[in-house]
Amino acid sequence: MTGSTSWKRTRVNKPTLRHYGSRSAALLCLLLISLVLTPLASSQGLTGKWAGLWRTLDNGEEDPMYLDLYQEGSKITGTITTIGHIWQVNGTATGNRFEIFFSPRDKKPRVTGELAGSELHLTREDAQFTAVAAKPGDAYPPFEHMTLPALHDVPPNNLAALPPMGWNSWNLFQNNIDDKTVRAIADEMVANGMRDAGYVYINLDDTWEGVRDAQGNLQANHKFPDMKGLADYVHARGMKLGIYSSPGPRTCAEYPGSYGNEEQDARTFASWGIDYLKYDWCGARMLYKNEDMQALYQKMGDALRKADRPVVYSLCQYGNAKVETWGAKVGGNLWRTTGDISDTWTSMIANIEKQVPTAPYAGPGHWNDPDMLEIGNGGMTDEEYRTHMSLWAVTASPLLAGNDIRKMSPAVKSILLNKEVLAVDQDALGKQASPTRAGDVETWVKPLADGSVAVAVVNLGASATTAKVQADKLGMPGQAFSARDLWAHTTVPLQKGTYTAALASHGVVMLRVAPANTATKQ
Repeated sequence: MTGSTSWKRTRVNKPTLRHYGSRSAALLCLLLISLVLTPLASSQGLTGKWAGLWRTLDNGEEDPMYLDLYQEGSKITGTITTIGHIWQVNGTATGNRFEIFFSPRDKKPRVTGELAGSELHLTREDAQFTAVAAKPGDAYPPFEHMTLPALHDVPPNNLAALPPMGWNSWNLFQNNIDDKTVRAIADEMVANGMRDAGYVYINLDDTWEGVRDAQGNLQANHKFPDMKGLADYVHARGMKLGIYSSPGPRTCAEYPGSYGNEEQDARTFASWGIDYLKYDWCGARMLYKNEDMQALYQKMGDALRKADRPVVYSLCQYGNAKVETWGAKVGGNLWRTTGDISDTWTSMIANIEKQVPTAPYAGPGHWNDPDMLEIGNGGMTDEEYRTHMSLWAVTASPLLAGNDIRKMSPAVKSILLNKEVLAVDQDALGKQASPTRAGDVETWVKPLADGSVAVAVVNLGASATTAKVQADKLGMPGQAFSARDLWAHTTVPLQKGTYTAALASHGVVMLRVAPANTATKQ
């Protein structure tokens, strides 16, 4: 953490009894006695220093919340500190009730509560707890600030020649993930054809972490009693196991990160048989600035290389610090170009648009990552999910499903297993599409290794329109010969080099257009 917090104080001006009559003086005395007997926090509203046990992590660690609040009228400011984060907060109070926001981007409060006498009755997420006036010493000790290494280029690991494909636990399960569920997911990916379609990575996200033993080795918590056994189970089914950590002292979910233990953790991951590491910036924000990212990610890149096991290295730092310009230099195979995706059309489109300036940096072994797939989680229509899949494919994005694949509808399964669309994403040339836009219609064009091009025409508007693809504007050598609709799985006519089709709101038309010397793949 960044050190101790300075607590704000409120001065109370004491009235005097001078110039009051005896009756008024008596009443004022009673008032003063009442103020003295009332708890200080109550007389000052929320202003003060508070402490309460928010939750206990799955590894048994307690996660107290310390609140340093200042109330002026209905306005609340201050800081909230937990085991893994420090937030500068703002909020509002109405009577004894209040709500607190951690960020101006928050659409709803992160903490709500009520002042009841000398206690705060708080709710955060699903947890309800009580905070009381903090005692001296109620604070987290500061973390040691480590010296950053000099920058150098980490040799490439020669992995991820194609964008990685697989599944990640976070989007749907978050902290409700365990060994049994992962094994069931692995079995289903074999049974439903996902493994054979190329989805080979099964990646555990946050909340698997236990605590460190006496030698400093990071253990898994009770949800994963045998990580080596789980890796063996996944490997036996022809797939690979991924894991999650952070360059900070704590992860996003506030479990132990790899800060100061990079080489030790890399050896541990190798001994378990891990094949993929997602390395999330979150907890490092307590100690470092964005400009320090490259050095911190380099530390783990070097550590993975020393551990002498092939591990795909995924940098998760939300597109900050122009990561596309240095991600490969730290040994990274993919790096996030965006903030976290959510299961909405607005979020999905916002993330893919952020891919546009990063296009020159994508290629075999190093990929831009607009985050995981939300397909099948229920927040969008099947039409929108087809658009989601098409856009990720033409931008050569990693394809990490984030749904419960044990319960997929036929429509969702057909989207995730569309081999013609997957072939566009997995094309050996590794080029990322770039868009052009006319009104609400956006057209993405991706060159392919056989000389053909993939085209995704997307309707961003609220009303149906017409998609038009003109072969002479696709940058192909020679004259266009044929086109194939990759969602309808049919060859479509090019009338005088042009194809037109109805385009639903938020829908997509995706074609593979081949020049005269190339046949469209089926």
